[in-house]
Amino acid sequence: MAQLNKATEHLDPPFAVVDLDAFDANAADLARRAAGRATIRLASKSVRSRALIRRAVRQQGYRGILAFTLPEALWLAEEHPDVVIGYPTTDRTALKQLAADERAASRITLMIDSTGQLDFIDEVVGTSRPALRVCIDLDASLELAGGRLHLGPYRSPVHTPRQAAALARAVQDRAGFHLAGVMSYEGQIAGLGDNQPGSPLKRAAIRAMQRLSAHELADRRAAAIAAIEAVAPLEFVNGGGTGSIEQTAAEHVITEVGAGSGLYGPGLFDFYRRFRPRPAAYFVMSVVRRPTARIATVLGGGWIASGPPGLDRQPTPSWPQGLRTNPREGAGEVQTPVLGRAAHGLRLGEHVWFRHAKAGELCERVNTLHLVSGDDIVEQVPTYRGEGHAFL
Repeated sequence: MAQLNKATEHLDPPFAVVDLDAFDANAADLARRAAGRATIRLASKSVRSRALIRRAVRQQGYRGILAFTLPEALWLAEEHPDVVIGYPTTDRTALKQLAADERAASRITLMIDSTGQLDFIDEVVGTSRPALRVCIDLDASLELAGGRLHLGPYRSPVHTPRQAAALARAVQDRAGFHLAGVMSYEGQIAGLGDNQPGSPLKRAAIRAMQRLSAHELADRRAAAIAAIEAVAPLEFVNGGGTGSIEQTAAEHVITEVGAGSGLYGPGLFDFYRRFRPRPAAYFVMSVVRRPTARIATVLGGGWIASGPPGLDRQPTPSWPQGLRTNPREGAGEVQTPVLGRAAHGLRLGEHVWFRHAKAGELCERVNTLHLVSGDDIVEQVPTYRGEGHAFL
């Protein structure tokens, strides 16, 4: 951290920094965790900078991009030949653009989880068009007590092998579509740290749920893929996320794992037992007042992550070491008081470094990322926002 601070001490906050040495090490570690069993499909929403997306996908063990909107996919597909969209789309303008561009249609795979989405696409673009590639989103949540208890994200209504095969047949029987793959994201495993601070009983419950869910999903996912491939061959089967790479890649039906947050190593990834990415992405704020001898206040800082509101969605003070936020104020829109022994000596204008709780959301706040290696800024690259895009 001292090197990063030295490299950027001449900059006026707010600004964002990516430690390239940590970024590259994290990229290599994600591929290492897949152990050659599966490739990594880079989740673009967790990076949101074309320069860093390029840097990551050049690494060994990476293949393809997992985008989050169709307009973004169209933009990325100008240079990347394999882009899967992780979520269904109803963007009429973008669908018309896709259907009118054979090159883009060959590079982009749409996500579906119902025949209603096929109907919508046909209504928007008609059937006189190139065949559009689609991927079935198989629900990966854990359902207990006959479905009355749902653990995991509410995503796809396609949960059983029978439902998956029925949707595959609907795609196969309809002109203008090509079934390319299947995706399933086990957020209750990949996106939930198993070493959370607080109650030991809560940690034990999370770990027990994740073991049960992983076992159930491995069996159900294998059965679903077999049922789908009885209808049509698949080019890829995508699963998992940064938090579950080893486990997901070990399933014999999996060909690739979607991951990206581990490149930046945000705050939410401090609470996993299997791995610990190096913190690589930061934002920096400036001390603007000293309300007491024990408190330093920075301008801004309330860059709160999405998800259920809670302390874990707030940014984490990282430098100087030993800082913490005031629990009665937290990280605020226009000011953030910081406490702790390190706050006592902070002077006006000094820099305070924070880590965002999530990964790519940081890039929605800044136009530029300052890339640092050692104690030098080696490059300044734009975020999506810096290139004039706000996709979601």
